[in-house]
Amino acid sequence: MSDRLTGAKRLVVKIGSSLLVDESTGQLRREWLEALAGDIAAARGRGQEVVLVSSGSIALGRRHLGLNRHALRLEEKQAAAATGQIRLAHAYQEALARHDATVAQILLTLADTEQRRHYLNARSTINTLLKLGAVPVINENDTVATEEIRFGDNDRLAARVAQMISADCLVMLSDVDGLFTADPMTDPNATLIAEVDDLTPEIEAMAGSSRPGFGTGGMATKLAAARIAVAAGCHMVIAQGRIMHPLGEIATTGGGTWFVPHANPQAARKQWIGGTLRPAGRLTVDDGAVRALAGGKSLLPAGVVAVAGRFQRGDAVLVVDQAGRELARGLCAYSDEDANRIVGQKSSNIEALLGYRGRDEMIHRDDLVLIDAADAARAVEDGTQGG
Repeated sequence: MSDRLTGAKRLVVKIGSSLLVDESTGQLRREWLEALAGDIAAARGRGQEVVLVSSGSIALGRRHLGLNRHALRLEEKQAAAATGQIRLAHAYQEALARHDATVAQILLTLADTEQRRHYLNARSTINTLLKLGAVPVINENDTVATEEIRFGDNDRLAARVAQMISADCLVMLSDVDGLFTADPMTDPNATLIAEVDDLTPEIEAMAGSSRPGFGTGGMATKLAAARIAVAAGCHMVIAQGRIMHPLGEIATTGGGTWFVPHANPQAARKQWIGGTLRPAGRLTVDDGAVRALAGGKSLLPAGVVAVAGRFQRGDAVLVVDQAGRELARGLCAYSDEDANRIVGQKSSNIEALLGYRGRDEMIHRDDLVLIDAADAARAVEDGTQGG
C-alpha cells in the first residue's frame, strides 16, 4: 500500500491542530514540525508535488490573546485565527526553508470551493505554485468565514482541495492509527480496518464523535472527506500523525486505513465533465480542429468558427463540427463574450484583443472529453463532410 503514497504525482497532506500544537501549553511542537518538513523534502525529492492543508491558527493565536478559559465564540475564533495564522505561516516557512522549499500561504472559505470563478482562480493559483516548485500551505479563512458557511474542520477542506487539483493521494494525519471497528479507547476488541473499498452505511456507523481538545474534526468528518476524495479518483489514508516522520512511516509500511477509489483523478474528472455538467453553450470548429481534437490536442481559438450560448469562464460547452455533430464536451477558458472576440484568431493575438493575457487554449485537453472526434476526423479525410 505504501506505493499509493510514494507513487503519487500530487500529494495533499492534512495536518490537524492537535498534532501541531501542544494542548497543555498552546505552543507549537517544533521538533515534530521539523520532522514533517523532512518528510515533505523527501517526497519532493521523489519528484512529488506536495500541498499542505493545515489547521492550527486558532490554537496558536488564542493563547497570545488570553483566550484559554472558555469555549470560543465565533468572533473570538476569528480574532485568534488572525493572530495565529501569522505564527503558523512563519513556522512552516522556517521549517521548509531548511530544505530549500518556498512556502506559499492560501486561505480559503467554503464559498471559494463552490463559486465557480473563485474555484477556478484558487485551482489556477495552486497549480501555478506547484509548477513553480512552491509548497502551498492552505487553511480555512476563519477571519472572514461565518458560522453558516465555514467548513468547521479542515478534513473536508483537504478533500475539496484534493478534488480541485486532481491529487492522486490525500493523507489525513490524525491522533489515531486509522478507522477501527469500534472506539479503541473504550473497546479492547476494536480492530483496525486496513482498506475500505466502499463507504457503506456499516462503515460510516463506525465513526465516533470528536474527542475534546483543539481539533473540531472527528472520524465522521474524515469519512465525509473520504467520500469526496474517492469520488474524485484520489486515494485517501487516515494514519497516525503524532509519531516523528509520519509520512516516512506511511511510505515505509503503508499503514493506516486506505480508502480506494474506482478511477484515477483524470478519469474521474473526465467523467464529471462529460456526464455531470450541463453544457451552457456551443463552439463550432473547422476541419483542422476536428483532426487536432482526434489527435489528442487542445482546442485553440484559431480552430473555432462560431460561438453560441451564454456562458462564463469555466462553464461546460459542447464542441461540434460544421455539420453539427457533437465531437466533445469541455470547460471553456473564456466567457462567451470573450470567446466571440478571439474566434479564428491565433493565440498570440489574445492579449491585444482582450486586454489581458488569458490561456492559449479555448479548451485545454485536460478539460476536454471526446465523443465522436475520431469518427469525424476520418469523415473529413474521406471528404464526406466538412466545410
